[in-house]
Amino acid sequence: MIKIRLLLVLLFCSNAYLCFSQEGDNPTIDVDNNYREDQFYLGVTYNLLGLRPDDVSQSGFSSGIHLGFIKDMPINTARNKAIGFGIGLSANSYVQNLLIQKDDDGLISYSVLDSDTYTKNKFSRHFVEIPLEFRWRTSTATSYEFWRIYAGFKFSYMLANTTKYDGDLGSFKYTNISDFNKLQYGLTISAGYNTWNLHLYYALNPVFSKDAKLSGESMDMHAIRVGLMFYIL
Repeated sequence: MIKIRLLLVLLFCSNAYLCFSQEGDNPTIDVDNNYREDQFYLGVTYNLLGLRPDDVSQSGFSSGIHLGFIKDMPINTARNKAIGFGIGLSANSYVQNLLIQKDDDGLISYSVLDSDTYTKNKFSRHFVEIPLEFRWRTSTATSYEFWRIYAGFKFSYMLANTTKYDGDLGSFKYTNISDFNKLQYGLTISAGYNTWNLHLYYALNPVFSKDAKLSGESMDMHAIRVGLMFYIL
């Protein structure tokens, strides 16, 4: 009886070994022919102000961080072309020499600072964003490293803004200045290979409304963001 049991155990082990060996030699790969790409994104940018008034300048590092979700919708059989539509959040700061100040009556004024009269002067804006993209890539159902070019349009609605100043005039901070344009919109493009993708955003409307005037003239500064974008399935 013991010999019979031992024989059965050996037969079972042999069969199991053959099964596992066959699976290892001929692995079954499930190919998803309905795959989608790049559903989540995370970006870091260096922020610039274009079309600045002559005396306004930037200094230090003006940064931005961007994250969100994009619904990837392929539009061809190869699934290497798609439309992307999503939602995200964005926080952007601008270090510069434009002083934003309120008087006792709550009126806002703008002036240009000398570089040796302050240690900190910046404004920050926080947005909810809606990106819309046309997407081209060299991906396949089994390839996770590929070239991509994503170009599109982005609508942004400002949730909050802050300004901070430290210098000869003291220290003060303001929130939700009404002269910032709440709605921003602009062109975007991201291009690269695998993890590393260059990203550019160019706003088509000004940072400030027509009510914001420097030396009696409206400021037409536009936001420009240059940096890296990372995509995750």
